[in-house]
Amino acid sequence: MERLRALREKTEATSYAEVIKNSLRLYEALIKEAESGNQVCIKDRKGKETSYRMIF
Repeated sequence: MERLRALREKTEATSYAEVIKNSLRLYEALIKEAESGNQVCIKDRKGKETSYRMIF
């Protein structure tokens, strides 16, 4: 519950349902990319990239 509350505050969501809906949308997109053989990369402010591979 604490994690939901923190995410709700950080994202200024109007409800916990909105937080969960947005979380599921992102999770589904990540899984779709992984199923296509793609990796998810995060690029920091300095341009350094970190790749993440979804395992499920």
